Amino acid sequence: MMKTRPVPKWIMQRYAVLWHKFKEKEFTYLEISKLFTKDSDNLRRALISQLRINGWLKVKLNSKDSRKRTFRLKSPEEAVREMREEDG
Repeated sequence: MMKTRPVPKWIMQRYAVLWHKFKEKEFTYLEISKLFTKDSDNLRRALISQLRINGWLKVKLNSKDSRKRTFRLKSPEEAVREMREEDG
């Protein structure tokens, strides 16, 4: 499992919105699009990519259609604990 790393402020702000809405439930790209209607598609995709690369987001492929994905956030507590472990 990937250890969580810090992310830029714009990503953290959107993570907070996602966490408030979904907590640890799975969600889709369509649901992200509905939350961030003012963001471009490229920005939403960058958000997903950066959250995944930095360990804040888990991605699961659909078993019937690998183009479809569901997402699940890592909890803030778990993320902070992992960052502290790396520093310690």
